[in-house]
Amino acid sequence: MANNTRTGIWFVLAAAILWGTTGTSQAFAPAGFDPLVIGTLRLALGGGAMLVMVLLRSGTTQLCGWPLKSTLAAAAFTALYQVCFFAGVAKTGVAVGTIVGIGSAPVAGGALGYLFRHERLGRTWFAATALAIAGCAILTLSSGGEVVIDLLGVLLAIGAGVAYAAYTLVIKGLLEQHEPDAAIAVVFCLGALMLAPLLVGREMAWLAAPRSIAVVLHLGLVTAALAYWFFTRGLQRIQVATAVTLSLAEPLTAGLLGVLLLGERLNPLSFCGIALIFSGLVVLTCGGRSTPDTSAEFGG
Repeated sequence: MANNTRTGIWFVLAAAILWGTTGTSQAFAPAGFDPLVIGTLRLALGGGAMLVMVLLRSGTTQLCGWPLKSTLAAAAFTALYQVCFFAGVAKTGVAVGTIVGIGSAPVAGGALGYLFRHERLGRTWFAATALAIAGCAILTLSSGGEVVIDLLGVLLAIGAGVAYAAYTLVIKGLLEQHEPDAAIAVVFCLGALMLAPLLVGREMAWLAAPRSIAVVLHLGLVTAALAYWFFTRGLQRIQVATAVTLSLAEPLTAGLLGVLLLGERLNPLSFCGIALIFSGLVVLTCGGRSTPDTSAEFGG
């Protein structure tokens, strides 16, 4: 059981590292790109790729018998995260939006896992989560620039963190009855369909640029399809709260890639933030213990 948990931890860390390449990838997109369009295409392309894989491997057998309420909830939370996060960052800025969005997710994940799946939150999880959240706050605020606090933006960012945690909770229940690749395919495709009406009237000309195509392909195939291939397999082996906290490896990866590939400079405070995030992940990876996962499917 302990080895199974450790494997799950490494799977989720691999997913978070791939998610951390999202910002770097978008930095190579041409000027004028629309984040909402990119988010929708990311879901559509990632879900479509997994759908093709499922169909080639097992036909339509894996696409039948899905619980309507849980499946629609997972898709809705996936779509809601895209809308809330990008809107929150636009309202209150990257620094505050990122801190609130990323920082609220582990807290929401722990609370939802406890309430709906009766997961026990030990001292290791609390210590690791506190270290990682503090590191995220320091890393983001140390980037400099004017900090703008917008109440609606903060609420939207909190909504993004809660939506991600809720998606993790619901998809874990689905994974107990369905194959991971099919779960990604169904949920992502439904999420993209839910977002599709928001694209009406938006500027799409920038998508014709070769760099835009490369960015969308990377986001869809690498940060969505491949990353969630790792994430769902890891989530089958560990608790919701643990998985959401491990996802904080994403800003750690993003910060390091910014230095290595984009020429960004980190001040001493930034390195303190990175050290805190890394410490939290080490505590959770090496100090965690296997905890029985008493399941209660979300929504009945």
